[in-house]
Amino acid sequence: MTQLSLTSAAPSVTLDAFDLAILDLLQQDNTTSQRDIAQAVHLSAPAVQRRIRRLRESGVIRNEVAVLDASRLGRPLTLTVEVHLHDEHPLRTAGLRSRIMAEPAIQQCYGITGEADYLLIITASTMAEYEALTERLFGGDDNIRRFRTSVALTCLKVGLHVPLGR
Repeated sequence: MTQLSLTSAAPSVTLDAFDLAILDLLQQDNTTSQRDIAQAVHLSAPAVQRRIRRLRESGVIRNEVAVLDASRLGRPLTLTVEVHLHDEHPLRTAGLRSRIMAEPAIQQCYGITGEADYLLIITASTMAEYEALTERLFGGDDNIRRFRTSVALTCLKVGLHVPLGR
């Protein structure tokens, strides 16, 4: 049986082929009933329920959310923003990190290597809204050296599916 061990700052979690199959199904549609998952992976429904509970409690399943189409909800703009800092020290970046975490229009944020320090994925309804957001995030912060924005022209793929390589 294939096993995958995950280690990081969190305790180690060992996943077997059943866990990986369950996770794959949940990534496709997390509203799939546990009974249907059980049939697909050849386990009993109570066994699937126990495994899903363990996957949630261990943090392997972080959240269960609906993926919305932002453009159909009046937010047609997707922007990527590279943020360049003067100083990466945690005390100097605490305010920016706090503002980023509090801003609902920021869908994702990564600390990155290379010339930029952070990469943001942002959704907005208009450029005026985006400009107001950048003023809230970056205005008056003397640790922001600069930021560079790219506007997505088309969307080829959206998702957070993690390949499980079974």
